[in-house]
Amino acid sequence: MQRANLSAVSEFVFVGLSDAPEIRLLLFVLFLLLYLATMAGNITLLIAISTDSHLHSPMYFFLGNLSLLDLLCPTITVPKMLGVLLLEHKEISFSACLFQHFSLIAVVGTEIFLLAVMAYDRYMAVCHPLRYPSVMSTKLCAQLAVGTWATGLLNSLLHTSLVFTLSFCGPNKIQQYYCDIPPVLALSCSSTHSTELVILVVAGVLGSGACVVTVVSYIYILLEILTRNSPGIWHKAFSTCGSHLTVVCLFYGTTICTYVRPSSTYSPQSDRVVSMLYGMLTPLLNPIIYSLRNKEVKCALKRVIGQV
Repeated sequence: MQRANLSAVSEFVFVGLSDAPEIRLLLFVLFLLLYLATMAGNITLLIAISTDSHLHSPMYFFLGNLSLLDLLCPTITVPKMLGVLLLEHKEISFSACLFQHFSLIAVVGTEIFLLAVMAYDRYMAVCHPLRYPSVMSTKLCAQLAVGTWATGLLNSLLHTSLVFTLSFCGPNKIQQYYCDIPPVLALSCSSTHSTELVILVVAGVLGSGACVVTVVSYIYILLEILTRNSPGIWHKAFSTCGSHLTVVCLFYGTTICTYVRPSSTYSPQSDRVVSMLYGMLTPLLNPIIYSLRNKEVKCALKRVIGQV
């Protein structure tokens, strides 16, 4: 019976951002430029981290992973959105929607855990500078990175299996420009209460765990700064942690607005705006934030651009 229900809807249709051809063309150009700028910024940062010996440290290793995630996130959703705007090809097959959903949730989950790992890395750098090189070894950094990716993939596998084993036998218009949890759940013709509950519990436990690690790390950093109370300590701590803290606030703000809420509060219009903030602006701003606030990254980027 479940297989019959799954085959009842063979494809989904995205609701376009606008029906006016002039507006669609303007949005296409705007989003294409944002996408290209995001790709250029994160690829340049990845090249700088991999080629500059001054950036071969745990902090920049994790930053490289963050840039890779920021490359994947818009690549999962934006090309299809551009196709909808330019060619009005709004259809997506059931299997393609499933794959897009799985990929996006995997990237989002991995980034949540990666930001927590980066917060722990900053805690060790500020609070235990003498032990930092031995504790944050190459082996541990690799294990932490693999752990974040594996946890993100397993979390996405659970979410995707819960959503796409529901029955879809009615309307197939997705009120979004990609296959996300709330708009897909809204199309199911079976009860979604238990699915929503499991998703909220799992997301709440994993997300809260990562958030607690991040918050506790920064509490210890703040206490360490207050304890030392030495000249220039605030400036040094801010230069060390400011970029990561800014990225964390930007990421959690948009992610919580997008995912951590019941479907009864789902609003297609407002959610499309919030999704664009998370899916496009955050990956674009992350390399800019790290470039503006970090002298080593600035110098590395100048060398890369000069070579190019």
